[in-house]
Amino acid sequence: MSAPLSGPGSATRTPGREPARPGLPRTARHHAPITATGLVVKVVLLGLVAGIALWAAFPLIEAGHWIGLGVLVATTAALFYLYLGRRHIPAKYLVPGTLFLIAFQVLPVLLTASTAFSNFGDGHRGSKDDAVVAIQTSSVKQVPGSTEYALTIATKGDPATGPLTFLLSDPKTKEVFAGDAGGLRQLDAGAVTVSSLSGKITAADGYTVLNIGQASSRSDAVTALIVPTDDGAIRSNGLTRAYEGKAARAYDAGCDCIRDSESGKTWTADEKVGSFVAADGERLSQGWKVNVGLKNVGAVLTDPNISGPFFGTLAWNFAFAIGSTGFTFLLGMAIALALHSPRMRGTNLYRMLLILPYAMPSFAMLLVWRDMFNTDFGLLNNLFGLDVDWFGGAWSARVAVLLVQLWLGYPYMFLVATGALQAIPRELTEATSVDGASPWQSFRAVTLPLLLVALSPLLIASFAYNFNNVNAILFTTEGGPFAPDNPRNGATDLLITYTYRLAFGAQGAEYGLAATVSIFIFAIVATVSAISFRRTRKQEEVYS
Repeated sequence: MSAPLSGPGSATRTPGREPARPGLPRTARHHAPITATGLVVKVVLLGLVAGIALWAAFPLIEAGHWIGLGVLVATTAALFYLYLGRRHIPAKYLVPGTLFLIAFQVLPVLLTASTAFSNFGDGHRGSKDDAVVAIQTSSVKQVPGSTEYALTIATKGDPATGPLTFLLSDPKTKEVFAGDAGGLRQLDAGAVTVSSLSGKITAADGYTVLNIGQASSRSDAVTALIVPTDDGAIRSNGLTRAYEGKAARAYDAGCDCIRDSESGKTWTADEKVGSFVAADGERLSQGWKVNVGLKNVGAVLTDPNISGPFFGTLAWNFAFAIGSTGFTFLLGMAIALALHSPRMRGTNLYRMLLILPYAMPSFAMLLVWRDMFNTDFGLLNNLFGLDVDWFGGAWSARVAVLLVQLWLGYPYMFLVATGALQAIPRELTEATSVDGASPWQSFRAVTLPLLLVALSPLLIASFAYNFNNVNAILFTTEGGPFAPDNPRNGATDLLITYTYRLAFGAQGAEYGLAATVSIFIFAIVATVSAISFRRTRKQEEVYS
C-alpha cells in the first residue's frame, strides 16, 4: 500500500468532499455562468418590465395617484435588484408567482369586497360632481336666443362603434368646435374643411366624418350625446343641427341641492344613499357612489324581495352541485367497476367509446342538448313519444339540466375511478372473499373506502366547479323558467347566474349587490371545501 502524496502542489482529498478551487469566492462557486441565451432573455424581460412601468406611470402622474406611483416605482426597483443580482435564488422563482397571485386573485377579491360595501350600479357610477353635471345637462332645453350650430357627426374610431363627437360650426362667428361628453373645445380653423353651402364641417384632422346613413344608424346615440358647456349644454336637433340650451335644473351649493327653475321643486343631497332626495321622497335617477356599509349584506339576508330569491337559489345551487357531482361519480364508478372485472373483454374499446363526451367541447354539447330537449322537434320527445315541455316547468327544467350534466360529467369520473381502481391491490379484495365476504361486502369494506381516499380531493374540486358552473345553465335554460313577477331570478338559476343578472341584467345594473352575493358564494365554497378536506385528512389517517 503506497502512502498518500504530500508536498507542494498536492492536496489531501477527504472522502466525499471536493477540493475548493483557488481564486474563486465561496459564493461564486455555487453559481453557474450565465449563457448568452439567458442574458438575452433577462434583458428582454427586464426591458418589458421597464416598459410596462413607464406605461403605467404616466396615467398615475396625470391622475395624481402618488401612493400608487410609489408602489409602482418600489416594485420595479425591487424586481431589477432581484434579477440583476446573483443572490436570492429562491426568490427569483417565488416572486413572479406571488405577483400573479396578487394581481389575479388577491386584488380582484379586494375590489369585489370594496364594491360590496358601496351602492355602485346604474345611477351611482361616478362622483357627486359627475351626478350634478349629468342632472344639469339632461335637463337642458332650447330657449329663445339659444345659439344654433351646423352639426356634423364624427368619431375617432370605427364609424359603427366608435365614440361619437359633435363637430360644430357657428354660422355667425365662423368658429368651429368639437364636443363630446367631456366638454366643448375650439378647433383650429386650418384643421377643418367647412362647406360654403351648408356651413357644415366636411372634414377635420384626426376625425372620421360619418355620412348620413352611418349617422342615421346611430341616431339613438346621437340623441343621447350631451356636450356640457359653461352656460348649459349642447344637444342635437336632428342629424344636421344642434343648439346650446339652458339647464332647467341647477345645483345650489348653499343648500347642497338641485333646484328646478320651472317647477320650483328642490332635491337635497343625501350622502347616506348617494342621491338627491325631495321632501316627498322622490329621488333623482342620477346619483353618486357612496359607502353603504353592511346595507347590501342586510338586504341579501333580510329584504324579502332579495332574500327570498337568494335563499331559493342557494337551495337549488346546493342540489345542483351535489347532484351533478354525486350522480356523475356513481355512474362513472359503476362503469369503471364493470370494466375492471377480469372477465370483461374488449375493455379498451369500451373505454374509448365511453370517454367520447369528455373529448367534445362542453359548450357545443350543451347547445346540442338544449335542442334535444325542445318540446316540438326535440329528439327526446320524438324518440320516446313524449310531450314534455322540458324548459317550461321548474322541476322538468332542473331534471333536464341534471341529465345533461350526467352525460357530460361521467367520463371524467370514469377515468379517475379507473385509475384509482388499478392502484388498489387485488390481494385485498381476494382476501375478503377468502374470509367469506360477498362482492358487495368486499366493495363496501375495502374498495369504496380506498376509492374515496384517492378521489375525495377530486370530488371536492368537482363540487366547487359545479357550484359555479355558469355554462351549464346559460347554454341550456338561461336560468329559466322565470316567474312573471320576477324576471331576474329563474328556477334553474345558480347563484353565479343570479349574480350575473344582477350586475348586467336588463332591469338595471346593481354591482354592489352583485358583489355582495359573490362574497357569499366565495364564503360558502371555501367553508364547504375546508370541512370536506378536514374530513378527507381524517379518512386518510384511518386507512393509511
